[in-house]
Amino acid sequence: MTMTSSSHPMHGGPLAGIRVLDLSAYIAGPYGCALLADQGAEVIKIEPPAGDNLRKYPSTLETESRAFLGVNRNKRGLVLDLKNEEDLQRLLALVQSADVLVHNFRPSVPARLGISYEQLRTHNPRLIYCAVTGFGDQGPLKDKAGYDQVLQTMTGMCTLQGAAEGPPEILYGSVVDYYAAAMVSSGVASALYEREKSGQGQYVGVSLLRSALAMQSARMVWADSEPREVGRDMRSGGITGIHPTREGYLYISANTPHFWQALCEKTGLPELLCERYDTVRKRATHHEEIVPRLHAALATQSALAWEARFGEEVPCAAARAVEDMFDFPQVLAENMVQIYDHPVVGRYRGFTRAVTFSRTPSLPAFAAPTLDQHGNTLRAEADRLRQSQRSTTT
Repeated sequence: MTMTSSSHPMHGGPLAGIRVLDLSAYIAGPYGCALLADQGAEVIKIEPPAGDNLRKYPSTLETESRAFLGVNRNKRGLVLDLKNEEDLQRLLALVQSADVLVHNFRPSVPARLGISYEQLRTHNPRLIYCAVTGFGDQGPLKDKAGYDQVLQTMTGMCTLQGAAEGPPEILYGSVVDYYAAAMVSSGVASALYEREKSGQGQYVGVSLLRSALAMQSARMVWADSEPREVGRDMRSGGITGIHPTREGYLYISANTPHFWQALCEKTGLPELLCERYDTVRKRATHHEEIVPRLHAALATQSALAWEARFGEEVPCAAARAVEDMFDFPQVLAENMVQIYDHPVVGRYRGFTRAVTFSRTPSLPAFAAPTLDQHGNTLRAEADRLRQSQRSTTT
């Protein structure tokens, strides 16, 4: 069942009542804030007059970038020029009403703009201030521009993705950015939890470098007794992986004895159930003997037919296009797709609800904002806050 969004619902969810100022651009920071919005936070996306550069990314949509829509759901939109004193004062007024601020400026920029953590904590000591950087706050690369594929290439991900004797290969899908977004969401939520005990805000640092290495924790292990060049990947010798079939491709994972037995039996290869191949390490050692026979068996049916035949007995998946997920029965059963109404794009289907909550469910999300869509309302609120703050101080 596909859900339908209302225009701008008040949020439910465990973070209901939390206000987030999202000054970030591209993917990591904005999607981290979208994940907070999924959990009920009110998120205000604050953009410069030129807008988030992600709006200008290539897209087959005529009026808006698909990437921007995908990572900025459930936010209200406001344009502020932080180099303009009046707009800066509006931001500072909103900071006093906020719980969280997220940005992805390089470490040297916030202080120049007047929005460093040290500067903003004087306006709101309870503020959770999350900075998303490429390489962190310290060290020789701290002011270097960091992007997803820059960090993929630097940290060895592309080398491991490529074939043994081939060139490095990019992992498409902005995996470092999206993992960093999850770190933004979890880091901010943890800081909010701690604030309930201490009453104080704090600085939360997330970097793409940390994200890229955190994703490789199983490879970032180097024993004192090992040489530099050691096999660090988790691949299973060519058995676990994507294989061709008569029609389409099929991913198979059969590392446990139970799954290996089921694979051999269902592909008509019971002779492989012998001592020579009875562990993952042995199968990795002898994969050149096993894989051709497995491919011959898989060539008798399509990937979808094998997926149905293996059922729950062999972990597998036929290779599909992402477009197939919009109507995939399991995705729909989990209510992961929602119909959005956008003032320019119109109606579209998109992902929703990265996390579910039984007692405090979030309400349906709404579409990403157009540039400055809610600017008049939010600037008026900021001006009222400024006036109220002036009255309080006088």
